[in-house]
Amino acid sequence: MSEHSAVQENPDRHPDEPGAGPDQSEEGNDQRPEEEDDRPQDPWAARRELRRHAPTAIGGSLVGGDQTGVSGGSVTGDVVLGTKIEHHYRFGAATHTSGNVPAEELRDTARVFAGYEELVHPLLERLRDERIVVLSGAPFTGRRSAALMLLHALGAVPVRALDPKTRPTALNEQVTSGTHGYLVSDLVTGRDDPLRDIDLWSVRDELKRNNAYLVITVDLFAVLHGVAAVEWRPPSPESVLRAHLHALVDDPPLERELLALSPAQVFLGRTGHQLREAAEFAKALADHEAGRLSLEQLASFGPTMVREQVREWFGDDETDLRDKAFLISLAAFDEAAYALTAEVSDGLYAQFQGTEDANRRPRVGVFGTSITKRLRLARAIEYWQEEHTEWGPVTQRMARFEERRAAVEVLREVWTGHPSARPGLIRWLQRLAEDGRPLVRTRAAVAAAVLAQADLPSAMALLIEGWAKSRRYRDCLVAANALATAHAVGAPNILAILRNWCEGDAAEPRLRWTAIRGYALVGAMMPREALVALADAARTSGDEEEAQHIAESAALLLTDESPAVREQVLRDMVELLRDEPPVRRLALHAFVLACTHTDDLLLLRWYATAGKRGGAEDARQLAQLWRTALNDLRVTGEALNALAHWVREAEHDPEAERHLAVLLPALAVTGDDRKRLRHLLATVRSRRGDAPPSVAGRLSAAL
Repeated sequence: MSEHSAVQENPDRHPDEPGAGPDQSEEGNDQRPEEEDDRPQDPWAARRELRRHAPTAIGGSLVGGDQTGVSGGSVTGDVVLGTKIEHHYRFGAATHTSGNVPAEELRDTARVFAGYEELVHPLLERLRDERIVVLSGAPFTGRRSAALMLLHALGAVPVRALDPKTRPTALNEQVTSGTHGYLVSDLVTGRDDPLRDIDLWSVRDELKRNNAYLVITVDLFAVLHGVAAVEWRPPSPESVLRAHLHALVDDPPLERELLALSPAQVFLGRTGHQLREAAEFAKALADHEAGRLSLEQLASFGPTMVREQVREWFGDDETDLRDKAFLISLAAFDEAAYALTAEVSDGLYAQFQGTEDANRRPRVGVFGTSITKRLRLARAIEYWQEEHTEWGPVTQRMARFEERRAAVEVLREVWTGHPSARPGLIRWLQRLAEDGRPLVRTRAAVAAAVLAQADLPSAMALLIEGWAKSRRYRDCLVAANALATAHAVGAPNILAILRNWCEGDAAEPRLRWTAIRGYALVGAMMPREALVALADAARTSGDEEEAQHIAESAALLLTDESPAVREQVLRDMVELLRDEPPVRRLALHAFVLACTHTDDLLLLRWYATAGKRGGAEDARQLAQLWRTALNDLRVTGEALNALAHWVREAEHDPEAERHLAVLLPALAVTGDDRKRLRHLLATVRSRRGDAPPSVAGRLSAAL
């Protein structure tokens, strides 16, 4: 049944609803007809896609060398990060929704306030003349503290804090108490209750009668009609940190020592800190100086703050459901094009709507979202960058979290802290895994890997194992990518899963294929173990197609970009020549594949330059593999084809010609060797398919 006909059976079902279309059947991918061209992707291309499309924080972990896990620490003491109560410039005091602001709060704010002269003082005349100032800005940028300082500077004290839920049309009724200063922090507005200029005119008349002043703070999403709000530009986090630290320590030399500590330098070296975080870090520095916080705990301050910020986003109803979907999408598509992130986030939003009300048709507004507001909420930045596509490089508007650890924390928090989000998230990731774009499929795998690190059993049962059992190789590749990435970020038991899926001829074919490809991808992190597992698979393989897949995985290890990985695999591959016939054939077949499947003639360059770098043993082993392959009737033809390919490349590459002139004499040990190579050079055809290229004659002379 086509997708069109499936939707037509139920015209009330929206295509983005859970269950819409055949791809949402309970049986998943296995109920689809086999695609005629369902063949495994070339493993070298698959590896390039995984490394190219994985975010930076994870992509580096997939390359040979150290693994990069994601971990965090803990901080003792209070870390206040609520959205309902803004904590700027001070510690622990709640915003008063009604009544007078305590005098001690005003004193504390004045004592630690940073940026008064350049940021607040210029607004005094405006407040004095107009009686009302509306400050607009992002959350946690010090708007409330600035409002208090404005009123304090004019002597408009005590300050009476009004309920932010007061209707704009009723503000004039709230400024008649006889006090001289009023504050509305984060006035609630909406399409039905905008803050209008006429509302402010009415309030201004009342303020003049009482010789009073009013400061209103609003966020970036406030609905304003005809109101000339002042855009609040906050002080730098560093100035806030210094101001708070001085108020707490009051010892300039000691303050300089604390700011010179490594954790403080790391904190100051990062961009995008909220002011409340700078204030809290000042308190942490003071606690360290007082012996209440160790240096290790101080160093873990950053990860803890990120974790608390993420919990704040998803822990209450302050953040809209569509914005929560965008945050999750940005976590999965960190460092990807903004347009793509926004596109797929709306699909997730529709899935979440289906979870909240299965009988309601999901509704996703086409317009009404602001890039600036979305990125500010997510504490993300946009930038332009060239992106590689199958049509060539293109410049895209990209988006990423300011804090690199945020993406992982978002996925982990949603998966483990909000189980009700799982059904929608699972359906969303399954759709991403079926997308025609390699980047989208890769990000589905990476997201699943992060979920596996947080909760391996659930991620395996609900996502990865289903992909691995699919009849489509493309789905199996998503599973292999997910397992390799999960191992790279420190998920437990991944190698045990691969062994279990790969061992024995009774293993399910697609699970076995997934494990074989998985070993190729994780092999850079443990090359010896990966090659041993592939050799074991070769012993039990009775299928030529599977033997090809095993050889490709081993060849992928031999062409890794890490020299240390390649050298280890080369040594172990030579050892496999002494093993039983299936394993010996694996080694030779993998070696020949490695020679032919690299655009930069990696193995040819490796041999020619090994001696110059002091790698004589590498050169000896490479030559041994070549001679063995040329003399083994089962792979002789493939080996000669590989050499012929190199000769054709040398026709237009002088360096390749020089390298072949070094290699070929090392392969001509016996008379039969020389005859075989001379025959190859005499019969090789150029790229045009005609007579042998002239380079063949020169190489023949070198023999």
